[in-house]
Amino acid sequence: MRSVHYTAHNDIKLLYCGTDYFPALIGAIDSAKKEVYFETYIFADDATGALVLDALKRAAARGVLVCMITDWFGTGRRRVNAMHAQLEAAGVHHRVFNPWFLRGITRTHRKICVVDYEVALVGGININDDMFCDYDHNISLEAPRWDFAVQVKGPLVDAIHMEAQAQWARLGKMNLVRRIKLYRKMRVVGKELAKNPVVAGFVVRDNLRNRRTIQRAYLQALGQARKSVMLANPYFAPGHKLRLALARAAQRGVDVVLLIGVGEFRMQDAVAHSFYPKLLAAGVKIVEYRKTQLHAKVAVVDDDWATVGSSNIDALSLFLNQEANVVIKDVAFAQALRQHIEQGIADGKVIHQDDFKHIGRVQRIGYELAFWTYRLVMRIFSVGKYA
Repeated sequence: MRSVHYTAHNDIKLLYCGTDYFPALIGAIDSAKKEVYFETYIFADDATGALVLDALKRAAARGVLVCMITDWFGTGRRRVNAMHAQLEAAGVHHRVFNPWFLRGITRTHRKICVVDYEVALVGGININDDMFCDYDHNISLEAPRWDFAVQVKGPLVDAIHMEAQAQWARLGKMNLVRRIKLYRKMRVVGKELAKNPVVAGFVVRDNLRNRRTIQRAYLQALGQARKSVMLANPYFAPGHKLRLALARAAQRGVDVVLLIGVGEFRMQDAVAHSFYPKLLAAGVKIVEYRKTQLHAKVAVVDDDWATVGSSNIDALSLFLNQEANVVIKDVAFAQALRQHIEQGIADGKVIHQDDFKHIGRVQRIGYELAFWTYRLVMRIFSVGKYA
């Protein structure tokens, strides 16, 4: 399997929820002198969105090159159209990812900002208020949405910048020759980064050269785990390989804990529940988080491996959408993230094998039907990749 391309000597800061993320994001944009590349899935029409939008406009007014990408489906057609006019008027260059599903159902689910080759932010946090549900802004949350991002300074910023710049170019008008040259350039960069010592790596998923990169990063970490695995994710519907890797890690004595967000979509919860019996039988510990909306896509393996990003553990993220994660090999960072996940586990509900012994036959059949329906739909859309 392709390895993660690591670089050394990075300064990586964990950002917890919008409380940490938005001041860091706006601060980075306000410090920009040359360029800002910005990409997000959701850009809400709320107070938080207005603050970020104003920062992007201020940068453009200073003469900074600002290139902004929003997803047509995630942000919404009306919101995208409304923003586009005011952004262009303010000097912000704006491109929309896959309008009207003209390039299939693939979405850009990435959350990336790169400023002046110096600082980058990557994670799972969209541009929306922490206290409102991301799929329905009329639903308020009891506590801030549980999510994470990272702020990166150092050599790894070059790789993130290259990917952000390439994404911008891909969405513009490019002939076949230029697209081939861009593809080759990205491959060369990847090989050069692989020569550096280990500290952190930037991994993306797309439908060209990185179709399974994020899943492979997880599989490698799970395969090498010796003591513990802590994984938090809101939409848990992994393919067979990831489910098997989690079970095998637990069976060889690794303490495997899954913190799963539930309560948003009944279909999604039913699909996740269909996996519970076999995972629990293998020794995997499952905790459901209901305190607020869990939106984090994070994991810690042993004492020094961690990842923060946009990729869910489901077919959409692992086999269809464009995603971006940072993988960090650092004891202090892993410990800081572990403490947050441990608190999330403490706030959650532990699921036991006995909980499923009392589930009625109709409900069990419902879980299985949900899984097989999901599996069929995802195999169609992912051209048979999901299993």
